[in-house]
Amino acid sequence: MLRTPRNPAGLALDGTWHQISPRYVVSQFVQNAIFIAVVVIAALVLGLVLDQSWVWIPAGLIIAVTVVTLIILPRQAKALGYMLREDDVVFRKGILWQRMVAVPYGRMQLVDITQGPLDRAFGVSQLKMVTAAATTGVQIPGLTQQAAEALRDTLIEVAETRRTGL
Repeated sequence: MLRTPRNPAGLALDGTWHQISPRYVVSQFVQNAIFIAVVVIAALVLGLVLDQSWVWIPAGLIIAVTVVTLIILPRQAKALGYMLREDDVVFRKGILWQRMVAVPYGRMQLVDITQGPLDRAFGVSQLKMVTAAATTGVQIPGLTQQAAEALRDTLIEVAETRRTGL
């Protein structure tokens, strides 16, 4: 059984929780601030230029929901984490509705790292693990590029040693 990585940049399968990067919260704040600015500009154009007074209600609701999301975002980010165990990787998320997903290494079919333009600017990535069952795919947002690459390499390395028949 492979417990320690062959690659020096790999992660050990020691069962400790790993948190996401604090830069994820900053990235999300900036992305949501841009979204709020777009909503405000659209509302101003529709409300003042085109004389559509009804636009203030949906714009206000959208902005209110986004602000509430921003208020709870730091706590949500603290609830995100992953743990590498001997036979699987466990992902957790959620404050009120908590979710923990265990993905066996041998069932992984694809490990993908994605970054949007603002994510690249803040140095964060999203790692996605795809399995044969569509409902067990796991996405871990807010990883640094280095952490995402180390996790991807570790998952691929361990998955190769634990292949099970599908």
